[in-house]
Amino acid sequence: MSDRDVPHPPRRITPFETPHFGFARFPLSEAEIISLVQGALDEDAAFGDITTLATVLPTRRTRATLVAREPGVVCGVPLALAAFRILDERVEIRVDAEDGTGLKRDETVLFLSGHARGLLAAERTALNFMQHLSGIASLTSRFVEAVKGTHAAIVDTRKTLPGWRRLEKYAVRCGGGTNHRADLASAVLIKDNHLAAVDGDIALAIKRVREYAPEGTPVQIEVETPEQARIAVNVGAESLLLDNMSNDAMRECVAIAHGRCITEASGGVRFESVRAIAETGVDRISIGALTHSPPALNLALDFE
Repeated sequence: MSDRDVPHPPRRITPFETPHFGFARFPLSEAEIISLVQGALDEDAAFGDITTLATVLPTRRTRATLVAREPGVVCGVPLALAAFRILDERVEIRVDAEDGTGLKRDETVLFLSGHARGLLAAERTALNFMQHLSGIASLTSRFVEAVKGTHAAIVDTRKTLPGWRRLEKYAVRCGGGTNHRADLASAVLIKDNHLAAVDGDIALAIKRVREYAPEGTPVQIEVETPEQARIAVNVGAESLLLDNMSNDAMRECVAIAHGRCITEASGGVRFESVRAIAETGVDRISIGALTHSPPALNLALDFE
């Protein structure tokens, strides 16, 4: 099988070139991509794939198509590209769906032409990256669609896999969501356990973080009742995290905030309830499930 057999000449991408997707730049540098993917290939012993080495001749070339088995939003293409290129530096790849693209069932994401050994050994690593990140993007997209037409933005949390935060938050953006704080140093979030350390004194907690945090650091505080929300707004909180409140209580907090600070619903948000939460008038709805328990998007690599 020769390259001339490939229908629609693939877009030739130089080794490890990372496409720049206009809506959300990929969060890892070229060196970071190579390091991460190389580590995953080493973990899988991709360079010692005894099944492939035993059954496939080194000169054998093949074509393959990475397709979606179900609708969703694609994410993680640069990582898959790196996996295939590390094992076959001359592989030809046509990118049909870049990160953030909505997919229908059976739509093509990538078309590949290269050495069969390399494509087979890289297959699982490429899919592992893409299925997980595409799962996050797809779940986020569902929630975003569910609140369409309301004022609310869908927001992620810090409930991410250790070492994967930048990738998972990028996947949320690919799905149309908004990122919450990146880490503990980027913003203040006073939660119930912090308040317990100051005997529940909201004013004191906010006073202390104002004195300690760099000027301009956003201050958010978790409240459980409209009474706490009123105190927090009056002492200058910039954002209220409305934790596990009823919809009626959230409406009351939105009225209390009345443009003076941001309101964010949190806690136990489900797909079935998110629309009603959005209709309370909150500015944001944070959902830990976007990153801590998304179902993998069903993607597959079909060889010809």
